[in-house]
Amino acid sequence: MSDQGRGGTAVKDDKATTESSVAGKPTIEVEKKTEVEKPKTGIQKFIAWVMALRPVRVFLRFGASGGEIMASGMSFQAVFAIFAGIWVGFSIFGIVLAGNPDLLKAVVDQLGSAIPGLIGENGAIKPEALSEARILGWTGAIALVGLVLTAVGWLASTRDSVRRIFKLDPPKTNPVVLKLKDFGLALGFGIAIVLSSVVSLISNQGLSLAFDLLGIDTDSPFAGFVGWLVGVLVVFVFDSLVLAAAFRVLSGVKIPRKRLLAGAAIGGAALGVLKILGSQLLGGATSNPLLASFAVIIGIMIFLNLVCRVILISATWIAVGMDDAGIDARALTPEQQEIEREKRVADARDTLVAAERERLTAELATTHGLVHRRIRKKLERLERLDEARAVELTKKR
Repeated sequence: MSDQGRGGTAVKDDKATTESSVAGKPTIEVEKKTEVEKPKTGIQKFIAWVMALRPVRVFLRFGASGGEIMASGMSFQAVFAIFAGIWVGFSIFGIVLAGNPDLLKAVVDQLGSAIPGLIGENGAIKPEALSEARILGWTGAIALVGLVLTAVGWLASTRDSVRRIFKLDPPKTNPVVLKLKDFGLALGFGIAIVLSSVVSLISNQGLSLAFDLLGIDTDSPFAGFVGWLVGVLVVFVFDSLVLAAAFRVLSGVKIPRKRLLAGAAIGGAALGVLKILGSQLLGGATSNPLLASFAVIIGIMIFLNLVCRVILISATWIAVGMDDAGIDARALTPEQQEIEREKRVADARDTLVAAERERLTAELATTHGLVHRRIRKKLERLERLDEARAVELTKKR
């Protein structure tokens, strides 16, 4: 609002101040701190330094956003989604995979390494049972629809959780379109698993050929280490790309490319460590006699809970970095940013006006004579300015 004569309101640098020429003092007085805050020393300085660290702020935001509860809900849905997705995937692609035993083994190994204890002789799913997954008749087709909805349900849960981390509202897309999008992403994820298995198969064959040309024994420790390292790198790239797609495509968050790739790479590395240690986790559950009868399922649930935590913590890392850089995840237009700036200015002004009104009212009750009259005029002037500002805002709307 522009200055209005002797008692106008000025807006400077997103701060509202009310000016008055009465005795050269502002109508709204803001007390200035005369005491200089003493610098922190010792343990206080160390605590302040620790609290300012980005990893600490990431975990604080993760907890404040309800990350623990969201990760638990995501992992619960993930258990059903994974089994449903595997059944659907092998029902659709089983015929193709059955015609290529090497590719089938690569896909099974990929799934087994992605979730320790899921597929294997001692796992929750026997490898030979995968070849029996077929769609037979109307019953199978109806079951297929139910399993598809179960599988994509986890994607919807993940999308809402990631958007909460970024403090965004749920998407306003048509629910039917959103489900179709989730189905397409689930299908793309299945294709990505097959493609990564193909890459892994080609890389292993390429390594074997290279070792033969160099005269290196493929059974040597060196060859085994190089093969393991290549497999880890392939899984790392795959996981990082999946996380990047989850943050940007699935959740629809506007994230700058560099920050997206950096956060996805951190999450991919953490998932790689989890997968390497996954067998130890499963072994610990199996060794407990109280859990032996359903140790595999318990191990998978614990592992998936950790995976969901990694997903949300990676998203939180990106969100904190964007906040530090002043990047709004909502990707507001210039017009929307101006509206929000004006709202902040109006809110600040309203706070100052309310504080000044309360102060003048308190003084009015304790003064008499000329002082009482002067304070009453100040209060009336303040009310007129407030009403004029309200009328101006109404006209803008």
